[in-house]
Amino acid sequence: MNQTVTKASAVISPLGDSALVITFGDSIQYDIHKQIKTCKDSIELNPFPGFIECVPAFTNLTIFYNPLEVVAAVKKKEKKEFVSPFKVVSSILQSKLENEQTEKELDHRTVSIPVCYGGGYGPDLEYVARHHNLTPEEVISIHSEGEYLAYMIGFAPGFPFLGGLSEKIATPRRSSPRTSIPAGSVGIAGMQTGVYPISTPGGWQLIGQTPIKLFLPEQNPPSLLQAGDIVKFEPISKEEYQELQAKEGEK
Repeated sequence: MNQTVTKASAVISPLGDSALVITFGDSIQYDIHKQIKTCKDSIELNPFPGFIECVPAFTNLTIFYNPLEVVAAVKKKEKKEFVSPFKVVSSILQSKLENEQTEKELDHRTVSIPVCYGGGYGPDLEYVARHHNLTPEEVISIHSEGEYLAYMIGFAPGFPFLGGLSEKIATPRRSSPRTSIPAGSVGIAGMQTGVYPISTPGGWQLIGQTPIKLFLPEQNPPSLLQAGDIVKFEPISKEEYQELQAKEGEK
């Protein structure tokens, strides 16, 4: 497989004939996220001919492109008869990575998400509390006092994988996943927390639910949250949940 290793220790690898992956590391950490976000923003600000989109993940960034447009741009500029789209794009990105400045702090958008914890909205709250010898109220306090970084959006449309969960409430996934989880459910899986934007099967421990819609197919982008956002959870009552749910239904 063709690969390019940059001076920034990132590895560029082909993904089919119309995409490539830049791998920045092999663990979930803020420094790697910062490199991914900086690279993504730079590419989107100054896209190369044929660029389609970037998709960030925990440790890598996938770049999709139109190979015909890439080849056409090179032929027009350099008059070459044959060019490899992957080599052209990887060369562009290698140069960008080698000149990238990552010392600057990232700007993070903060999004507050209201959550009704426990009961029918969070059927696993008591289990999480017992698992850590805590009260449900203590779990709610710890979870809602945290600030969580959205490392990536995936698994389901608009699903945020949020890092920064306190070890005090980190809990393994359920041994038996549920076949259907309500949209808006807030869950815990290991050292991560997240929100199910649509109804889907899943094995996370459900501790609450938000009436706010995270998947917005009529908008662009169709996700309330984006990689790089900071998320805060705000506890609300059942009555407040129902009021907000009614307002969301009117939109």
